[in-house]
Amino acid sequence: MNTFDQPTQHTFCRICESLCGLEVSLQDGKITRIEPDAEHVATRGFGCTKGLKQHHLFNSPDRLRFPMQRTAEGWRRVSWDQALDGIGGKVRQLLRDHGPQSIAMYVGTAAGFGVLHPVFAQAFMQGVGSKNMYASATQDCSNKFAVAEHLYGFPFTQPFPDLHHTNCLIVVGANPVVSKWSFLQVPNPGLHLKEMERRGCRIYFVDPRKTESAKVAGQHVYIRPGTDVFFYLSFLHELIHSGGIDRTKVECYMKGYAELAALAEQWPPERTAAVTQIDPATLRGMVADYRLADGAALYCSTGVNMGGNGLLAFWIQECINAVSGNLDRRGGMLVSRGVIDFPKFGSKRGLLMRKDRSRMGNLHSVNDAFPGAVLADEILTPGPGQIKALFVTGGNPLITMANSNRLREAFSQLELLVTLDILPTETASIGHYMLPCTSPMERPDLPFIFPLMLGLQAKPYLQATRAIVKPDGEQRDEATIYLDLARASGVNLFGSAVAQRFFQAAKWWFSLRKSKSAQPALPQEWLLNLLLKITGQPGFRRLLRSPHGVLRPAHKAHSFLGKRVYTPDGKLNLAPEPMLQQSQRLELDFETELATQHQFRLITKRAVTTHNSWTHNFEEFVAGERYTNYLYMHPADAERLGLRDKDLVDVSSATATVRLPLKLLADLMPGAVALPHGWGHQASLQKVAAATHGVNVNILAADGPEGAETLSGMARLTAIPVQVKAAEGPRAHSWSGLAADLWKV
Repeated sequence: MNTFDQPTQHTFCRICESLCGLEVSLQDGKITRIEPDAEHVATRGFGCTKGLKQHHLFNSPDRLRFPMQRTAEGWRRVSWDQALDGIGGKVRQLLRDHGPQSIAMYVGTAAGFGVLHPVFAQAFMQGVGSKNMYASATQDCSNKFAVAEHLYGFPFTQPFPDLHHTNCLIVVGANPVVSKWSFLQVPNPGLHLKEMERRGCRIYFVDPRKTESAKVAGQHVYIRPGTDVFFYLSFLHELIHSGGIDRTKVECYMKGYAELAALAEQWPPERTAAVTQIDPATLRGMVADYRLADGAALYCSTGVNMGGNGLLAFWIQECINAVSGNLDRRGGMLVSRGVIDFPKFGSKRGLLMRKDRSRMGNLHSVNDAFPGAVLADEILTPGPGQIKALFVTGGNPLITMANSNRLREAFSQLELLVTLDILPTETASIGHYMLPCTSPMERPDLPFIFPLMLGLQAKPYLQATRAIVKPDGEQRDEATIYLDLARASGVNLFGSAVAQRFFQAAKWWFSLRKSKSAQPALPQEWLLNLLLKITGQPGFRRLLRSPHGVLRPAHKAHSFLGKRVYTPDGKLNLAPEPMLQQSQRLELDFETELATQHQFRLITKRAVTTHNSWTHNFEEFVAGERYTNYLYMHPADAERLGLRDKDLVDVSSATATVRLPLKLLADLMPGAVALPHGWGHQASLQKVAAATHGVNVNILAADGPEGAETLSGMARLTAIPVQVKAAEGPRAHSWSGLAADLWKV
């Protein structure tokens, strides 16, 4: 029986890191129902509402099904040959007139949840000869990569909590029940937290809001937004003073401890409490639980990463886990292996560690990508290397990046803007070409790079999936698109004529064996099988015979320190010079925090149904009061300002003002306000999303070189200083007048 004719298929979700196993029901080649795979070896019958209803998102009437070109009269359908010729011709002209750096690419989060997509996107840019790569990582996680390169010797060395054995877990700025675990694959995070607590694990959530995760398990500790680095410094201070340092491990496997300890000595909890608002006794209790536990872990995510000092905060966190003896320890932080030792492979070849600086601001590249905060400047500022063309693949930067209004101005001046996506995004709406891509259900795949190459899984396993359904138009997978774009642009993938000819021959050979109605494409299953074979894993077809996944060897402690640290001397560098230099600004930051305690600090907030910026085009997810985002505020703050629930308010930062309704939320600490991100679709070509009334919180974030963290390139997308006041005007408190007020602002 043909795979597409089988009424039930097993696959896995590729919306987030959880990669939940799914059972898909089909009728007449269409998905009718998606349920969790109850027999999956790791995900244990769990699936979130987004994953279980993703077919509604992919089957939207607004789905991109054919290449589209924007003309003076509007958007028109074109053939693939017309689109490729038009794009390729423009790339050739720009290369001839302005050189390779005039071509840039933005890689969004969606690109990372497939194996071949990011590889071929990078291969195209290597063929062009441009270093102008930009990625969503500088919005939410590049601080972790920058720290890892200096501390461990490779950016993708990312230790993770041994959740199944830890006896103390302290989570800072993360809400896994809603947002899942960053980098680490942990399906059903709520169940994991409950199981941990039942076996006696002490769990803390340090956050400005009592999150859904904190309500499931553990103890919640409030912290003022943006002060995480001072919490970590005091934690390290108390760890040292209470005798919590593993001197043997430090002396054997690490260097720079004296400089690290000298920095921590300046920040006792009595001092930092003035800005963190964490009682010293509470902090000391956390340190005691961490120090006395038989295996403990400190973990953070976007709330720390995006808060303005994410680089220093993550550096100190990793140092705490290391010097306490909890790194490379059962129940502590582990560094596992994927199908290969990717950090060893990458560090030897210098992969993802280019030493380039941006043209604007002289900022570091991280993972071979420049900070998104300077993208607008790179487009708007004339001179050698000015960006003239941009490819956007698997992302929607006009919603997700800082100071989006200025970015829109910059994008409108590009000579070529091409988007590769499944839906016509806000970014696509002002572009020149929209290229339709296959959805996750329409392509074969393996788990993406973090679990596959790094082993970042709570329970290690492998799984393969074939395409579940056929595309209903002329959609192509991204690997094939970049192969075709390279040919049309007169360049070679990876800068190699041999590679270009090889992949073109593979595409031709495979296309001869497909039906005439199918889109010509690279043999993805064959390429994925080749990857598995090269890394010594079971072949693709063999994995398919285990539709619920195949377990891999369990994680091992004591396999990292002294063995797989790829710094020049093989030791952890606890005090990298760039970190020490950046730490010199802490005194000024501390004084600024003291002086601005009366100001509101704006944080982000997620809902299960609104994943980043692209799930708002499904009616059920934005029904009723969910048709907009809200500003959330503690009732005491609202009373002080004379505000009531559902009042319209103006929220102002140094860059912009947005208007939206207020909701009271006692789970917030006073002085913090929360505004969910991913909204602001009024200019969208997606009909359901365009009818929503939410506002884009990232308009309030600053961009430019001064808006980016020097070493990591991170923009400050949370802990933003803002002012809040009642919206002014005759309809300021009118719910029915919300749409008009939003447009006025």
